[in-house]
Amino acid sequence: MQMICRHLLIRGKVQGVYYRVTAQTEAVAQGLTGWVRNRSDGRVEAVVNGPELAVRAFIDWAYHGPPAARVEDIEVAESDDSGHSEFSLRATL
Repeated sequence: MQMICRHLLIRGKVQGVYYRVTAQTEAVAQGLTGWVRNRSDGRVEAVVNGPELAVRAFIDWAYHGPPAARVEDIEVAESDDSGHSEFSLRATL
C-alpha cells in the first residue's frame, strides 16, 4: 500500500458551508491524517496524507464537498507535509 501526501486549494463557495468540518469527517472516515483551514482569499486549503486510494477518494469527495458547497476548481499538488498523527482543523490563514 503506497502512502502519499497531497496539498489541495479548493475554490468556489466553500466557506460558510461547513466545508472544513465535513472535510475533517470525511478524512477521518477514510483513515487519513493532515489538516484543513480557510484562507482569507475565500479558498479552503488542505493537506491529506494516507494510502493512495484513500487520498484519491478524499479528492473525489472534495470536488463536491457538503451539500451547500459549490466547488469551482481544486489545485492538487504533491506535498512533503506528512508527519501528522490526526486530521485537524487549523486557524484561517
